[in-house]
Amino acid sequence: MRKPKLSILLIAGLGAIASVASTQALAYGVGDLYTRVGVAKVEPKSDNGDILGGVDVDVDDDSAFAFTLGYRFTDKLGVELLAAEPFDHNFQVEGVTGGSVEHLPPTLTVQYYPLGSTEARVQPYAGIGVNYTRFDDESLDAPLSVEFDDSWGAAGQLGVDLLIDEHWALNAAAWYLDIDSDITIGDNEAGEVEIDPVVVMAGLSFRF
Repeated sequence: MRKPKLSILLIAGLGAIASVASTQALAYGVGDLYTRVGVAKVEPKSDNGDILGGVDVDVDDDSAFAFTLGYRFTDKLGVELLAAEPFDHNFQVEGVTGGSVEHLPPTLTVQYYPLGSTEARVQPYAGIGVNYTRFDDESLDAPLSVEFDDSWGAAGQLGVDLLIDEHWALNAAAWYLDIDSDITIGDNEAGEVEIDPVVVMAGLSFRF
C-alpha cells in the first residue's frame, strides 16, 4: 500500500522524545489561536475498489498548498480545520479508460495535546473528527460524462510541533480520511470508488 510510512514514523519519533525535550517558557495553553501552513500530499490507498461490474480503479497521488486554523479551548484540548487548494487526481479504469477529478477535503478534528501547558519544545498531538470531500471537474478520456458524488467520512490525525519561539514552530502532520464516492458514468450508476487516503503535510505553525 502506498502509505507514507517514513513520515508517520518521523511524527511518532518526534513525539517519543517530547518527554525529555523541555526548556524555555513556550507552553501551549488555553486560548491559543494558531495557523499551520505547508505542502500536503494526498496518497490514496492502493486498492480503490471496482466499478462497471468488476473493473479495477486506481487513483493517483497529488500535492497542493494546505493550511489549518486552530483554537485551544483548554490547555490540552483544541479544534482544528484543515483546508487546501484543490487536489487534482488522475485515475485509471483498468483496461477501459482513464480520467481526472479535482477534490477539496475540508476536515475538522478535535485534538488532544498530552503535553499542553508544559514547557516542552516538542508538542505532539492526536485528533479525531469528520471529513467532507467535494468533487469537481470530473472528466473521462472517452466520449462519456463522469460524476463523483461528494463524500462524508471519519478522520484521524497525528501531528507534532517543534517549537522555535513563542510564536513559530516547525510542523509535521498526517491525516487518515475515509473518502468513498459513488460514480455515475453517462446516465448509469457505475459503482463506488474507495479513495481512503493518508494526507501528509509539512510546514510551519504560527501562534497569534
